[in-house]
Amino acid sequence: MTSSLDTRPSSLRYWAVIPAAGIGKRMGGEIPKQYLELNGRPIILHTLERLLGHPSVRGVVVALSRHDGWWEHLDTRYDKPVLRVEGGVERCHSVLNALHELSLHAEDTDWVLVHDAARPCVTYDDLDKLISSLAQDETGGLLAVPVRDTMKRAEPNGRVIDTVEREHLWHALTPQMFRLGQLRHALEQALEAEQLVTDEASAMEYAGYQPLLVEGSASNIKITRAGDLALAEFYLQQQETY
Repeated sequence: MTSSLDTRPSSLRYWAVIPAAGIGKRMGGEIPKQYLELNGRPIILHTLERLLGHPSVRGVVVALSRHDGWWEHLDTRYDKPVLRVEGGVERCHSVLNALHELSLHAEDTDWVLVHDAARPCVTYDDLDKLISSLAQDETGGLLAVPVRDTMKRAEPNGRVIDTVEREHLWHALTPQMFRLGQLRHALEQALEAEQLVTDEASAMEYAGYQPLLVEGSASNIKITRAGDLALAEFYLQQQETY
């Protein structure tokens, strides 16, 4: 592995990781949400093709549940490698497992874009913007959108405690893009300290880094509840018209 960051355009390599070991309890169905149909095809295939369709992405590692019974029935033959690894209990475990596999094929200085399986509407423009904004960055960063609505903090019973100032607040999206070696080390460090970080940027923050926020499109939604399927379908149809 190389020890210095070579940021010449010819030396930059990009890989993607998709943590997809969850079961999507909030969707309320028996099928994990990444396998629900969207425009006639499983959500995860839309997501895979968005990443693999970008010319800079060399391949994808997908982290799946040990008990996943759906993946093997999908047609995942692409002209770029799609590797499968076993996921973990939480997202951070799944991502770390994928990074360990990727380390067998990539350099520690390569970039990794970690993207939610249930975000099929990410655009090539946003991927371009993320990659170009971070190509020479020492830390990396993530797509995000500024908070535009009034934010409330509540008690467990739903009663408002106070109103949170929304200035400088952002909604974190994915992909989140960091150097392979740095992200792997940050996740290992967080897990050793029993910090179950909820995204990759949080792991990097715990390790002392300051990820860069790159403004992306609000159409890059995460399908979490049943109503999100119709919205994602609308966005995909809109994107096809451009």
